[in-house]
Amino acid sequence: MSQNLLIQGGRKICGEHIVSGNKNAALPMIAAALLADTPVVLENVPNISDVAFMLEAAHRLGAKIERDCSKGTVSISASRIKSVKLDQELANKIRTSFLFVGPLLARAKRVVIPPPGGDQIGRRRLDSHIAGFKMLGAKTTAKRNAFSFRGELKGARILLDEASVTATENILMAAVLAKGKTEIYNAACEPHIVNLASMLIKMGAKISGAGTNKIVVEGVSKLSGCRARVWCDYIEAGSFVVAAAVTKGDILLRGIDPEPFEVLEGVFKRFGVEWVIDPVERTLRYTYRKRLRMSYDFGDVIPSVSDGPWPSFPSDLLSIVIVLASQTRGTCLFFEKMFESRLYFIDSLRQMGAKIVQCDPHRVVVTGPSRLYGGMISSPDIRAGIALVIAALAAKGQSVIRNAEIIDRGYVAIETSLSKLGASITRDN
Repeated sequence: MSQNLLIQGGRKICGEHIVSGNKNAALPMIAAALLADTPVVLENVPNISDVAFMLEAAHRLGAKIERDCSKGTVSISASRIKSVKLDQELANKIRTSFLFVGPLLARAKRVVIPPPGGDQIGRRRLDSHIAGFKMLGAKTTAKRNAFSFRGELKGARILLDEASVTATENILMAAVLAKGKTEIYNAACEPHIVNLASMLIKMGAKISGAGTNKIVVEGVSKLSGCRARVWCDYIEAGSFVVAAAVTKGDILLRGIDPEPFEVLEGVFKRFGVEWVIDPVERTLRYTYRKRLRMSYDFGDVIPSVSDGPWPSFPSDLLSIVIVLASQTRGTCLFFEKMFESRLYFIDSLRQMGAKIVQCDPHRVVVTGPSRLYGGMISSPDIRAGIALVIAALAAKGQSVIRNAEIIDRGYVAIETSLSKLGASITRDN
C-alpha cells in the first residue's frame, strides 16, 4: 500500500542527528556472511527495508538470523546452506539480491537466481558480474527468468569493463574461496568496498588493494565468523546537511567516519556549504551563516557538477545537491553520467517552482534561488524521494510526497528523524 509524507514547509532544520550505517555497505556484508560456517555479527546496521529484504533472503537460503534493531546489531549464522535458489518475489524487491551469487558460488558451487529488481533509475548492467564469474571458472546459463551458475572456482586475472561497485563486490566475495590468486583490475574504489574487504579479512580472507583500482585476492580454503562494523552512511549525512542548508538551520551529525567527506566537501563548498569535522568525536557540524552563493570557475565561468565512480562525486547525492542549487544564488550545470533515468524527478521540482532547464536526459541547468511551493508529488526512487522531501522542507505551504515507502529503503524512519530536528512532517498510510 502506498504511503504519503505530509510536510509543512518553512521550518528550520536544527539539532543533532546520529548518522545510520551505510546501506551500500550493509547489504553486501549480509551476503558475505554466507561465506562463513560460524556466526557473523554486524554492528551499526541501519533499520531500513532494504536490509530487511536482504536478511529475509539470507534466511531463506539457510542462514539463522538474530536481529536487535534497538542496538543496530545482526547475527548471521550460515552453518549450512539449505538452498541455492533465490525466489522471484525477493529478487524483485531489491537489486542487491544478485550479491548472493558470489558467496553461494564460493560456498556451494552453484546458484540459481532471477534477475534483480530495485530502483527504476535506468538500465544497470549485469555483464561485468557474469564475465567475472566465467573468468573464475563458473559455467553460466542465462535465461529470461533466471541465471544459473555452477562450478569449482579458480583464481584469474579479471579486467572489469566498468568500475562497477556491485560487480567488484560480487567477484571479490567469489574469489576469497577460489583456488589460487585473483587480480581484479578496474575495481571500484568506494568506501563500502573497503568496508566489505575489511570484514572479509577479519573472516580470514587474504585481500590487498581494496580502495584502489587493483584488488589482489589469495584464495583460502575456509572463512570463519567475525564481528564487523558497518561504516557511516555519508549519503544520509549529506542529505541532512542539505536539509539544514536550504532551511537556514544548523545540524550536528554524530557517528561519522571522516574519510568520505574529503571527496564531498569540494562540491559542497561551491554552493557555500562548509562544515567542521571533529575526527576524535566523530562529529560533523554545519551552521548556516550567510546566504548560499555559487562559486564560479576561473574567468567567471558557470561551474558544472558531474557524478562518476569514486573518488568522483557520488551519483546518489546528485539529486540532493540539485535541490541545494535551487536555493543557491547563481547557476550550475549538472551532468548525470551513470543512470539515464536519475534526473526524471526534475519535472516535480519544476512544478514546485525551481528554475531548471533540462538539456537532455543527463544534463540540467539550475539557477537559484527559487521560491518553492508545496504540491503533491511522487517519489520515483530513494534519492529522488529524499531530494523532494528536502525541497518540501524549504517550500512554502504543504507538500504531499507519495510512495514514501520507497524512501524507507534507504533512510531510517525519515519522518521521526526530521521531526526531532524541527520539521513538520507526518506519515499518512
